Amino acid sequence: MDPYIFGLFAIAYLAVFIWGIVKNKKTASAVLFLVVLALIYDNGILALGHVIGEGELLETLSAARFWLHGVFTPTLILFSYFVLREANIGFAKKTWVGAAFIVLMFAAWVIEFMVELKDLTLGVQESYGVASYSSVEAISGPPPMILIVVLALLVTAIFLAWKRKWWWMLVGVIIMTIGSAVTIDVGSDAITNLFELILIVTLMHTAIRFSNVTDRKMW
Repeated sequence: MDPYIFGLFAIAYLAVFIWGIVKNKKTASAVLFLVVLALIYDNGILALGHVIGEGELLETLSAARFWLHGVFTPTLILFSYFVLREANIGFAKKTWVGAAFIVLMFAAWVIEFMVELKDLTLGVQESYGVASYSSVEAISGPPPMILIVVLALLVTAIFLAWKRKWWWMLVGVIIMTIGSAVTIDVGSDAITNLFELILIVTLMHTAIRFSNVTDRKMW
């Protein structure tokens, strides 16, 4: 059943991508499109793994999943900074704030490379009908890179809720955080990807909302 669910997720992300292309009026927060494209690929490979079959091709395609995740997920930190600026949050205009977000993004890249990618070794895995290659040395607990990204998203979401009364991004971050922290046995490995989809939808909604802001009032 899971291959079909992941296939639906890939289609859903494609719809989110098209939605953003049509509605987003600015280029800054468009960095989110890179993440969405990576998620289309990720879910697509999971959906098609049983069709491709175990072997070198699937292993190579699966390795690309990890690298795309490691390269593009930290750009959500830059997305957070851009959204603050597009929402006209006053302190985001300060040079040091932009520098801090960029340093944080590079730190997330370095940590992800050292922890996950440098010695990445994949092994075949089959679960709920999904054939894939996953890391044979998965770390316990949430990945450090993800914690950094979630922190940036959470800070941005709190400021948007506080200063602009925009709650959608905060709701998405909270749902993603709780959903990833709590183990839910529903006979599927796709549940975490559902929480990711909810987060990305709220992020795209946020990007669209503030790409259409016409007032220049600073908060």
